[in-house]
Amino acid sequence: MDFLKEKRLSLKRFRTYDTQDSVQPRDVEVQSARSISESGFSSWRAFKKYIMTDVDPSRCTAILTAYCFLTGITDAVSFTAIFIWCGFMTGNTVQLALSLGRIFSPSDGDLTFRTMDKQSLTALCCFAIGILLGRIGDRIGAHTRLWLFLGTMLQTLFIMGAAITTWKGNQPSVAEARDSPAWTQNITFLAIALMSAALGLQGIMAKRIPSQFGTTVVLTTVWVELVGDPHLFKLRHVPSRDHRILEIAFFFLGAVFGRALLDQIGSAGTLGIGTAIRFVVALFWLAVPEKPFEEQ
Repeated sequence: MDFLKEKRLSLKRFRTYDTQDSVQPRDVEVQSARSISESGFSSWRAFKKYIMTDVDPSRCTAILTAYCFLTGITDAVSFTAIFIWCGFMTGNTVQLALSLGRIFSPSDGDLTFRTMDKQSLTALCCFAIGILLGRIGDRIGAHTRLWLFLGTMLQTLFIMGAAITTWKGNQPSVAEARDSPAWTQNITFLAIALMSAALGLQGIMAKRIPSQFGTTVVLTTVWVELVGDPHLFKLRHVPSRDHRILEIAFFFLGAVFGRALLDQIGSAGTLGIGTAIRFVVALFWLAVPEKPFEEQ
């Protein structure tokens, strides 16, 4: 009898072990799948947190300087072809005022809305549209890596569209006289619109970042603030002065670079190079360090 009991007990243990061995691989598969799922979800949360983090404004100097350089390139293209600044709205506003003032000129009496007047109006309106697009960033987070990347990519698409339209227009890149713009076709108005919208969006994005860069699209205010800076002649490092010097210098270099390219590869090619540079700038936004925790 004892022998039979031991035999039954041994058989029961064997079945238990066999059941455990047969279940174990399935348990491992389930746990492995669950682990992979949790790991993927955790990675997505970490990525989302990363791109939604505010950048450190003090670490944005290089990118904002690149913005100034790109403005110089873009304005060199537009001014050389049509004597219109796609980034400086003071001149376009005055141009429109002068077109209205001609109505009251007794000697002229010119009531026509000239091509340059239409181009000024196009640049002004589309610059404002670009600024309005910047309000999207206010909803996402004006200082987040996500918006700074997406906004710069949108600028890149605008400039790329301008490059394509100028190429399709196949008109000269350099105007012969101030009253004879090189771009007159309807498709070139689209190029003006896209360039102006890109710079309007760039301007508001840069303005939202609390840094020493007051703007990346105009220089009048920068010159006033630079020359009026009480630390202008100090030999030590002064951020408020030095950043403005950088702005002016890279505006200048961008315009020189853009004008030099125009004679070699034309408006479309110059804008194409500007598109490539702007794309690289967009990627760099993803690598800017985050704002220190105590400042958030």
